[in-house]
Amino acid sequence: MLEFFNTHKSEIINSFIVFIILMTAYFVVKITIRKIGQKNNINVQRVSLITRYIGFGLMFIGFLIEGFVLGFDISDISLVFSSVFAILGIALFAIWSILSNITSGVIMFFSFPYKVGDKIEIHDKDFPITAIIEDIRAFHLHLRLENGDLVTYPNNLMLQKAVTLVQKDAIGDLL
Repeated sequence: MLEFFNTHKSEIINSFIVFIILMTAYFVVKITIRKIGQKNNINVQRVSLITRYIGFGLMFIGFLIEGFVLGFDISDISLVFSSVFAILGIALFAIWSILSNITSGVIMFFSFPYKVGDKIEIHDKDFPITAIIEDIRAFHLHLRLENGDLVTYPNNLMLQKAVTLVQKDAIGDLL
């Protein structure tokens, strides 16, 4: 066992350094996202969700860096990733709508001008909606119509359609 540590001392030390750097980056990003969420009055669940997405991305980057630290050749890593992405590409093609909504949810976290409680009008020629935003989730928004019905509206459509703010913080109209 001692021989193993002596033989691979530099890889172990470099792996530990990569781990410390990625953990530090994760906590800095987590604190930054939390501050952005508090500044913009974003729901705590949405902040947690975006933090998990970023954590998953950092973990993916960490595995890639760790491969280089352990001495994998670029051709080995590219072969593995091209195979994985080919399989994922085929599998995810069937669920592109879900990925589109998740991506839209992340974009909406950072640059969505409407908040929970705002009354909005979605300009859709087939199904125009005037409603109050009740909740913003990873895949969709919960919109409360004037007649009391609850409508779930996909995030990707929210970014594609023209939306007008009718009344800021109209949550009192629901009660």
